[in-house]
Amino acid sequence: MSSTSVRAWREAVAAVVAGFAVMTVVAAAGLACAGAADLPGGAFPHVVAAVVVMAAGGEVGVTGSAGLLGGAEASLSVLPLSVSLAGALTIGYLFLRPLRHRAVARPRELLFRAALPTVLWLAVLTLFALFAEHTFRLLNGDSPLEDLGELLDSTPTAGFRADLPATLLFGLLWILGLLLISLLVSRRAPLPAGLLRFHTAVRPAAFATAVLLVGYVVLGLVIGLVVAGTQGHATRTLAVLLLGLPNLAWLGLTLGFGGAWQGRVEGPFGLPVPQLLDRVLRGPDLSTLDVSTLARQDGRAWWLVVVAALALLGTGVLTAARSPAGVRPWQHALHLGVALALATLAVCLLGRIEAQFGLSLLGIGDDSGLGGKVELTAVLWRTTGLGLLWGAVAGFLGAFLARPLHHPGPVDEPAPAHQDR
Repeated sequence: MSSTSVRAWREAVAAVVAGFAVMTVVAAAGLACAGAADLPGGAFPHVVAAVVVMAAGGEVGVTGSAGLLGGAEASLSVLPLSVSLAGALTIGYLFLRPLRHRAVARPRELLFRAALPTVLWLAVLTLFALFAEHTFRLLNGDSPLEDLGELLDSTPTAGFRADLPATLLFGLLWILGLLLISLLVSRRAPLPAGLLRFHTAVRPAAFATAVLLVGYVVLGLVIGLVVAGTQGHATRTLAVLLLGLPNLAWLGLTLGFGGAWQGRVEGPFGLPVPQLLDRVLRGPDLSTLDVSTLARQDGRAWWLVVVAALALLGTGVLTAARSPAGVRPWQHALHLGVALALATLAVCLLGRIEAQFGLSLLGIGDDSGLGGKVELTAVLWRTTGLGLLWGAVAGFLGAFLARPLHHPGPVDEPAPAHQDR
């Protein structure tokens, strides 16, 4: 094995290990703030592993049982995007770092460098998935249902287990998507000579869209820390920041440019923060969530529109500023419109929430408040279509506003083949 291959393996190992380490720390901190450290039966490390698996694109099934005379049903589908984003930023940076000083790379080299972290990622993900399994009792302490359950051998339990085949499949898509996006958003990462012609059309808009998404997360983090420090419930707020901050931040972005979501909240549990969402969605029927429905509860919701408008305009300016001067305004509009539509589609698919738990013992579960449901899904065509529209408008206006700024020069021609050896 050549020294180049050894170095590539070492860099891939460092990237994957660092990514999983960061995801584990963020997940553990968020779960600890949420009170999961007190779960019975030593469940905490298994829950941490399950959250990491979900954040890595894996699938974790929830199971429940109430014995012979009871029944339990549970399901959970949610992506803890704070954990996902922390791992993605870490792995993406370490993947690109060794390539940053080169302009052109051979396809075989890029494929080799992408294959190494992919294989290692799946191997480590398998270990986490095997560890993400636990079962524990739901009721503890003095409770009539607890006593009745013990008498009838129907003490309710809940558990979870990672679905290994589905986890590996979706985990593969997760890591491949991350590596592709990393190459798209980086100006300095090398491309094969045959793909350099796509540099101008793809990379400026992709980079600006990534900055928009990360910028919304940073803004949400600042707001969340202020809320945690001034309005009480600090640990609960920190738990949401560490587990689901992008879920809320990117929801705010889509609502700000006119998108809509549908959902409902039933039962004793629901959306942790902000309570405004819980009030809009709580009820037995599906409710539409958009700026107007939020504003009926709190007029400050209209600020989402102002923030989104300014952020999108800044994204258009950034796209134009990173593009060669010869790119026309309609091309900026097309590039940013497509980029924002794809990003919005990803946000809609990744941000959906579906959680349900039902427990019955001798037919009294529903009356005892032992069931609940949370559901939140995007109105896909409306939200994605508006992302395309406003991305195009922002790209077109940004082209004119960016004219006084310094533009990078045209993309260099591919280097001769003998210089790449």
